[in-house]
Amino acid sequence: MTPRQRWNAVWHYQPVDHVPDIEFGYWDDTLRRWHAEGLPEWVTDNGKADHFFGFERRGGVPVNVGLLPGFESRVLEEDARHRVVVDGNGVKHVVFKDGHSSIPHYLDFPLKSRDDWPRFRERLDPATPGRFPDNWDEIKAALAAADHPVGVNLGSLYGWPRNWMGFEGAALMMHDDPALMHEIMETIATLTLSVIDRAVRELRLDYGAYWEDMAFRNGPMISPRMFEEFMVPRYKRITDFVREHGCDMVFVDCDGNINDIAGLWLKAGVNCMFPVEVAAGTDPIALRERHGREMLLMGGVNKRALAPRAPGCLLSGLSVLPGPQARCPGHPAPGAGPAR
Repeated sequence: MTPRQRWNAVWHYQPVDHVPDIEFGYWDDTLRRWHAEGLPEWVTDNGKADHFFGFERRGGVPVNVGLLPGFESRVLEEDARHRVVVDGNGVKHVVFKDGHSSIPHYLDFPLKSRDDWPRFRERLDPATPGRFPDNWDEIKAALAAADHPVGVNLGSLYGWPRNWMGFEGAALMMHDDPALMHEIMETIATLTLSVIDRAVRELRLDYGAYWEDMAFRNGPMISPRMFEEFMVPRYKRITDFVREHGCDMVFVDCDGNINDIAGLWLKAGVNCMFPVEVAAGTDPIALRERHGREMLLMGGVNKRALAPRAPGCLLSGLSVLPGPQARCPGHPAPGAGPAR
């Protein structure tokens, strides 16, 4: 089977020669340690690591449904150990100069109130040049012939706005100015539908992908009631559109404990949960028992249980798909099939 055939078969409960293994997210610190342990020096990023280890890969339509143009990245100040920088999201934060990987210390955000929104919204204009490739016919032919699964980025309704205004800013806006948060999410949804339109209509896609990261270890960052009010209708418009054109697998990348909102994603047409973070309390067995085969599960591996078995390994790619008899934490049971 080709990786593309395998991908589509496994998500439709059809026989496969083996479960797809797709990894991602090697931190620079990890690669540096692996170099000291024998990894060839030429393996310096995700793509090269996947090639070296023999992992399968996904491809995507090169569309831009985010900020365009992005903010100018620049260094504002620095000392012996740190730099204060502004990134492409316009966020001011502190990073280490030695390059080791960590979550930045955030200082300021570009979107604080309704006064900031008109200028910020200009970066979410669907008509901005560069959102869709000029050489689409050439790209379309290559993707149609690809032997790996091909999908499209569907953006983010909450995760991106939270990045633009900070966690506290987003939480306060949901309470103090819900109309503005509705407008921000509506703008993103309209932008996404506009930009992906031609690709969805003209190319057979194997998946659509959201990124949200909107949950802590104890649950989601907003209440299920807010999720249903603000997000479900907008997700549904987008997922209905891609399904009408033959793409029936849409996954969301959300770390943390998603037990209370996974069913709402399913209601909204997002039918695959990833990475099903066991270390944060998400229970793939409970999700399968609650939602049956309608909910697809990608991941479900407790990376903390694997780490002692592979010193130096920081596992962020969650591709092993444990079957119903394989309870986490730990490895899937021998012979376990995918939790699709």
